[in-house]
Amino acid sequence: MNISRFNALDSNAAAAVLQPCADIARWVEAIVAARPFASANELLETAATAAFPFTEAEIDAALARHPRIGERAAGSSAEATLSRGEQSGLDIDERIAADLLVGNRAYEERFSRVFLIRAAGRTSEEILAELHRRLDNDPATEVAEVGEQLRAIALLRLTSAFDAVPAP
Repeated sequence: MNISRFNALDSNAAAAVLQPCADIARWVEAIVAARPFASANELLETAATAAFPFTEAEIDAALARHPRIGERAAGSSAEATLSRGEQSGLDIDERIAADLLVGNRAYEERFSRVFLIRAAGRTSEEILAELHRRLDNDPATEVAEVGEQLRAIALLRLTSAFDAVPAP
């Protein structure tokens, strides 16, 4: 997608481009309302600002359909396709898969949501280490970390969609 085409879309079509990046209505609406953008980088800057911070309710809504790390996202939606692509580089052997399963269950029991981490650019061992580290977080700290991960994923997806330079 190029920025001129995105700017020319009607609001519903523009929202449909953004939703797979982060299905958070306030975030999508803020970006759509800020158009037109002079560049993809300006779009990313706006998206980064609108994503800080995501509220706990927004995070929970966005994660409602999110797959567990290490599990293949089901379905043919744009979000599922993006998730499969982001996790495709992970080398998950049987030991890591078993450890992720146990860790995911412990995380969900502790925080009542799926464990979210930006998988792109990380090894399965790094992800597992982060899962174990974050299990020691208090709930408020974890909400902030999940929000940052969700923001990073959204911006990574936008960067990919618009062939742009990553936002800060």
